[in-house]
Amino acid sequence: MNGIRNFAETKKQEDIVRRAGLLAEEFSKRASVYDKNAEFPFENFEALKDDGFLALTIPEKYGGQGAGLVEFIMLQETLAQGDGPTALSLGWHLGIMMNVATYHSWPTAIFEKICKDIVENKKLINSAHSEAKTGSPARGGKPGTVAEKMENGNWLINGRKNFTSLAPALDYFIISAAIEGTDDVGEFLLPRELKGISIKETWNSMSMRATRSDDLLLTEVEAPGNALLYIKKKQAQKPQGWLLHIPACYLGIAVSARNEAVSFADTYHPNSLPHPIREVPKVRERVAKMDLELTSARHLLYSVARLWDDLPEKRDELAGELAAAKLIATNSAIAVVDEAMRIVGAQSLHAEHPLQRYYRDVRAGLHNPPADELTIELLAKQAFFNGTH
Repeated sequence: MNGIRNFAETKKQEDIVRRAGLLAEEFSKRASVYDKNAEFPFENFEALKDDGFLALTIPEKYGGQGAGLVEFIMLQETLAQGDGPTALSLGWHLGIMMNVATYHSWPTAIFEKICKDIVENKKLINSAHSEAKTGSPARGGKPGTVAEKMENGNWLINGRKNFTSLAPALDYFIISAAIEGTDDVGEFLLPRELKGISIKETWNSMSMRATRSDDLLLTEVEAPGNALLYIKKKQAQKPQGWLLHIPACYLGIAVSARNEAVSFADTYHPNSLPHPIREVPKVRERVAKMDLELTSARHLLYSVARLWDDLPEKRDELAGELAAAKLIATNSAIAVVDEAMRIVGAQSLHAEHPLQRYYRDVRAGLHNPPADELTIELLAKQAFFNGTH
């Protein structure tokens, strides 16, 4: 990655980047196959399990590695250089566990049990909140999925969720449901083996095809009483540092696009020129533009992550910066891939060329939370009302 800074500062961080880099090289060899067939990358996840990365963000007292946000996004950015969908999928699992550890939002006994299951048995977890009628949970819509309290104390849950990333491989689903007879919305933890849980293969996206973000069907699912993790409160949500795994992933894809274009320019020598196109002023300008985008976006991303790690008492002040880092990184990633394709030319559109896959995958970042318009509104609100109205 000539010209791309490695932000690792400790031996632990260097080790994460090194190990993730080796996996990324392996993942890149089969990324196009998973993308073409829209297949979940089971082989990649076996490698991640073998390397211990499923426990990266689990607290050390529960057997995990206790990684901070900087280490988390280093892993994500590095893995995404090999295969973006694998990195994004892993990020949901790792991020959820980090967020619960940060805000202690689950009952301690349940969190400890899930941590142990992940550490010892390599289990995978993700949330499934989005629904066709409500859209993104960030928009505040009440879920159509309903949980009814039964006479025996269990819950009867019916509903349908979409965008369930890692669907073929998940062991646990976290779902939101309206609680029958109340105005409350609860979050429930459902193990896959519960009767009535099924997956409908609906994922046919142009982007992030290997995430297999299929629909989760909940049909007369009877869950134990302690499946309810908590009742969602209506007050403003706490800043979600873990969501920086999203822009980290898209910047990793952009780094690969940049490297592909630089390598091409360094070696492509058309017979109309006395030298490779690296000497063409317009090509050099495009390369410089890519590096400007990456430098600014990556420095912002890592500086905000370091603030999160180093100043936990000030995390409530970081909502705007977290959202801004995502907006800038995602849009920079799109711009970088666009410049890379302009350098490589029409062959970058070929179905077998990695740049067309990067182009499709980075577009998905616009639809991951928070959406750009919500970030703009948040920053405007902070400017005019200092976040109080």
